[in-house]
Amino acid sequence: MNVRSAASQSLVATFVTLGLAYGVWYAYSVFLVVLAEELHWSRSLVAGAFAVFALVHGLSSPPLGWLADRVGPRRVFMTGGAVLALALIIDGAITRPLHLYLAFGILTSLGVTATALVPSVILIRGWFPRHFGTALGIASAGIGVGIFAVVPFCQVMIDAIGWRWAFRILGIVIALWTIPAALILVRDPPPCSADDARRPTEEPTLAGALAHGPFWVLAIAQFCGNFVCQMLLVHQVAFLVDQGIPVMIAASAGGLVGLSSVFAKVGSGWAADVIGRRPTFTTGMVFVLLSVGLLDVIALSPHSTLVYIYGVLMGIGYAATVPIMPTVISHVFGHARFGAIFGALHLANAVGGAVGAWLAGVVFDTTGSYTAAFAAAAIAAVMAIGAVWMAQPTRVLEQRAEQ
Repeated sequence: MNVRSAASQSLVATFVTLGLAYGVWYAYSVFLVVLAEELHWSRSLVAGAFAVFALVHGLSSPPLGWLADRVGPRRVFMTGGAVLALALIIDGAITRPLHLYLAFGILTSLGVTATALVPSVILIRGWFPRHFGTALGIASAGIGVGIFAVVPFCQVMIDAIGWRWAFRILGIVIALWTIPAALILVRDPPPCSADDARRPTEEPTLAGALAHGPFWVLAIAQFCGNFVCQMLLVHQVAFLVDQGIPVMIAASAGGLVGLSSVFAKVGSGWAADVIGRRPTFTTGMVFVLLSVGLLDVIALSPHSTLVYIYGVLMGIGYAATVPIMPTVISHVFGHARFGAIFGALHLANAVGGAVGAWLAGVVFDTTGSYTAAFAAAAIAAVMAIGAVWMAQPTRVLEQRAEQ
């Protein structure tokens, strides 16, 4: 198999695998509603399981980044696919909150993490070093397809056969695709060139990155950006249903977030390479801010048209965060130890998502409204924009220190 064919097949496999992994991730927004209703659990309790999910995702990202650097993303994909399929089948058997936290919060999270962004970014970075943003935009567009297809599909399955079988069928689909695709289609990228081999002496290790201010500034950007995105994506269906929007329309809005993000991810990946990473990220977060404002409008005047507009705006805004932040991190720290550094910063991303999802649930249970939570989300979006612009490449800082 020639290099171009191996790269193309790996890109296609990553596109579909990301779609399924994040389809499972964001389908929790519809499972949240039915679990709270049928099992008579509070909104914060069910959202808390997602917070655990996000925390486990973050905590497992650094070791998985390190592992993918050393054994290759392909083996990580295969193992993750098996774990995720098993976890989803177990999710269909939960009866107590502890079961939900163990099965979904921990086991499902480990499976998703091993088939999601960290190994995918390392794979794409290795195959497409010169066009990283564009290639990652194409691959991460699979996330949008997954959200568009899987979220409404899960709602249809829940209505037709119940949430337990919805989980089980998802597990079967994951097993039928992810493991064979990793075996047949995915190929680990070739070793770095002689020029690239000299870069480790110029680029920081993870320990060196931790000593630089840009690492912590980017950690703030990761935390704040995912704080607002996960808060909205996890609670959007529940919020819309609370406003009197029919559940299928609310779930369709979640799917529309995915559909609109498909094109936006490809476009934002291209824009990162051509126009610039930071302006593209800023534009995306502005769309997220508009989405938060539109939810406030929907609370005052619920209407299906506004719901669909929200889905489009949120899809465009969220799309700018996924393919852009890895390119910013690569630009700041280089790629000699990219997997370990990206995995460590992804921990901040996951913690932000966990806090955002959990906080919104607590605010709702305490006040009966998401108003205060959405205000915090808007502030976080502004902070993410500022942090991305503050981060500078470490090599620039080193050169300045030497002068």
